[in-house]
Amino acid sequence: MAGKQINPILKQVLELGPTLVFFLIYLRIKENTYTFGGTDYSGFIVATLVFVPILLVSMAILWKLSGKLSRMQVFTAFMVIFFGGLTAYFNDERFFKMKTSIVYGVFAAILGIGLLRGQSYLRYIMEDCLPMEKEGWMILTRRLVAMFGAMALANEYIWRTQTTELWVKLETFAFPVVLFLFLWSQIVLLQKYLIEPEA
Repeated sequence: MAGKQINPILKQVLELGPTLVFFLIYLRIKENTYTFGGTDYSGFIVATLVFVPILLVSMAILWKLSGKLSRMQVFTAFMVIFFGGLTAYFNDERFFKMKTSIVYGVFAAILGIGLLRGQSYLRYIMEDCLPMEKEGWMILTRRLVAMFGAMALANEYIWRTQTTELWVKLETFAFPVVLFLFLWSQIVLLQKYLIEPEA
């Protein structure tokens, strides 16, 4: 299905809103314990369970309005559902926390496989919005592989050594901001490879 134009602010709300809602719900119920079927669940696990349907509804609305979802969005949603389900089934918040490491690790691996084949898979995804010479795409892809790998390792260190509250804050705000600033800085540094549109 061809993509349709959608208000960019609404698009951002649908893409980022569920994570922010998860953060707010967690802050509200983090100290609580809930009992279902004779099993006690922490506020974090309940917030995770609420987050999954909110994310699915948001993606459904985005698909309805725009007519498309990126592969990255679909993959991320699958990981959230899968690890959210494991978190609830085993009543163990570690599954949801390690999900972030696996997502970043998979992105690094996929892009790395492309590099080994002499290709930039990133180029196939972003070329329409960022025209750039092949050499520039290869440089950006290599750097992004390193960045995703570093973020996966950072997440592993944080969730294993720090409090759940700190992990939630970093997951919600720090990781996305760091990734955005990294991409922005790379676009600035790779200016000489950008292709200017013809008049």
